[in-house]
This record gives sequence, structure tokens and C-alpha cells, in this order.
Amino acid sequence: MRRAPAAIAAHASGSRDLTALALTFLRLGVTAFGGPAAHIALMEHEFVRRRRWLTPGEFLDLVGAASLIPGPSSTEVAIYIGYRRAGLVGLGLAGACFILPAALIVSAMAWAYVSFGTLPAVGGLLRGVEPVVVAVIVQALWTFGRSAVKTPLLALVGAGSLALSVAGVSPLAVLVGAGLASVAARGRHVVFPALAPAAGILVSGATAATAVPMVKLFAVFLKAGSVVFGSGYVLLVFLRGDLVERLGWLTEAQLVDAVAVGQVTPGPVFTTATFIGYLLRGPWGALVATVGIFLPSFILVAVSGPLIPRLRQSQVASAFLDGINVASLGLMAAVSLQLARAAVNDVPTALIAVTALGLLLRFRTSSTWLVLGGALVGIALSMVS
Repeated sequence: MRRAPAAIAAHASGSRDLTALALTFLRLGVTAFGGPAAHIALMEHEFVRRRRWLTPGEFLDLVGAASLIPGPSSTEVAIYIGYRRAGLVGLGLAGACFILPAALIVSAMAWAYVSFGTLPAVGGLLRGVEPVVVAVIVQALWTFGRSAVKTPLLALVGAGSLALSVAGVSPLAVLVGAGLASVAARGRHVVFPALAPAAGILVSGATAATAVPMVKLFAVFLKAGSVVFGSGYVLLVFLRGDLVERLGWLTEAQLVDAVAVGQVTPGPVFTTATFIGYLLRGPWGALVATVGIFLPSFILVAVSGPLIPRLRQSQVASAFLDGINVASLGLMAAVSLQLARAAVNDVPTALIAVTALGLLLRFRTSSTWLVLGGALVGIALSMVS
């Protein structure tokens, strides 16, 4: 039986959506430097401003939801976007395509590390990329702020979240506190349960690094992906306790090098796991560790994704989510301040940041081209200095 023209058109549209989703996240996986805040800013530029797949408010809802569950927040935002665009197929495709380029790049660097004992030089490239990342985050914060800061009270909650984050308060505490403050301000005296971290798989015992069992390697990183909130630096603390102190699989220097690779390569910072897996068990170890640390994110997003639109239908839940959204902006602003202090430290990097911000605001230049341009400028500066 022939399909009706409408069905054929719908199928073709769905195929185009999946292709666009895959190609876009593969490109972001290659060019998204700078950590979670920068990744989220790049996704906002791509899916809100450029493609208009989401409104600013819808995008912020996804960022807020990703902030409340354990695991790599920017990867979870990517997975949420895939789910919103193409259901469970889109969920898997978006997440996999965002992770894959970073995992391959990190695996190549791990091979070089094992073969030559050092990391490839990346300082020059990052000198040009990081100021561009600062500009992208500033532009995203401006766009988000106009949508999220709906009242003077929410502006106050966002400013307070920024101050608490700078003071070193736990991101989860800041987010939950902001949500509860927003609910209380609406006169709704209710208890709103925060999403609790998924139970991790307990791993015990010590094994020599030369004979690390694959099952135990998978379990260690599955546990990390299930319980760790925050950035790669939070992951560093967790992995140090397990891999260095308790299991004795890595030295301190190897762990620091692994986290450094996750920070300086594009894509998710949690590909630190890929590097460690390669060090311990080669290519298969890299695959097992990568699947282990990211698998909980796919499951958590699949479970929570359908609930986000329903939350907006409840006044209490909507108020809580409004507070989470402005708190997320405060956390992003705190990260951008830290990055700006490190990235914009001389006249050339200041000029790169100002030029990138001007191109973003005035001409809406693609952030991908700006990142690539910044990389070329950084390499050129390293050659002449």
C-alpha cells in the first residue's frame, strides 16, 4: 500500500530533522571549547537564535532541569534538545553526536600520552579560543536574562545566586535555594522535593593498574556519572578518592593530566573518563569508561524529559523552575568571570574578546566560525611571540 503524500512529507521532514540534529551536534562536539557554560551558550546561539527550534524560555527550562540532575550538565542539555526535537531517537542521537568527537580527540591524545609521555601542546590554540568563549557566554547571558528575569525579585535571586557561587556555595544548594525562594515569594508554602542523585554502584577493593577488570572500570565511572554534580573540577575530587587513594589505579600526576585533557579539548569535560580508560585498558577501556560515565545522563533525561512541560502547568512547579533558571544564569556568570580572568590577560586577548562580542551582537556571526577564527589567531600569536 502506498503511503499518503502527507505521511511521506512527514517522514522526509523527520529525516531532515535527524540529519540536521546529528550534523549540528557533531560540529559542536568539535568546536565547543570552554566548559559547560560555554557549551550551553553555543547551543543557545545555534538552537534559539539561529535555528529557532526553541524559544529562550524553553531553552532555559532545559538548562534548569539539567542543573538538577547529576552528570555533565551541557551534555544533558544536548540530550534534552534531541528529545524535544525528535523523541527518544533524537535523545540518543544528539547525545552521542556531541560526545563522539570529544571522545575520539581525547583518545588520540591518550595514545600520544602513552606513546610519548607528554600531552600535545595546546596553549597557543587556547589563547585565541578562550576569549571568544568569554564573548559567547556574555552574549548568551544577555539573551537568557531578557527571558528569565521576569520580575525584580527574580533579578535579586539571580544576583544572590551569583554571589553565593562566587563565595563557593555548592551549585545544587544554590539552585534548590533559588527555586524555593521563588516559590515562597508567590505565597506558596509547600515542600518541593529536589531531584535526588541516582544511587551509584558501590565499588570496593583495590586492583593493580596493570590488571584493571573491565566490569569494575565500568562500575567506577557509572557511579561517577550517577552521583557527581558540577564541573570537571568536582569530578577531579571524586575520581581522586576512588582511582588514586582507594583503588590505586592512577598516580596524582596522571589524574591531573587526565582532567587537563578534558578541560582543553572541545566537547564534554567528562571525557576525562575516556582518557583514564585508555590509560588503564587501552581503546576498549576508553570505550567502557566513556559509556559508563555518560549512560546515567541518557537515562535521567529520558525519565525527566516528559515532565518538564507538565511542570510549567503547575504554579508551584513553574515558580520553582523560574528560580532555578535565574540561578542557572548566576552560576553561568560566576563561571564566565573565572574564565575571563584566566583568558583575557593581555591586549591581544582583550581585542579578540571585544571583536568576537561585537561580531556576535552586531552581525550575529556564527559562534563556530568565531571559535575557529580565534584558534587560528591564537596559533599565529604563539608563533610570533
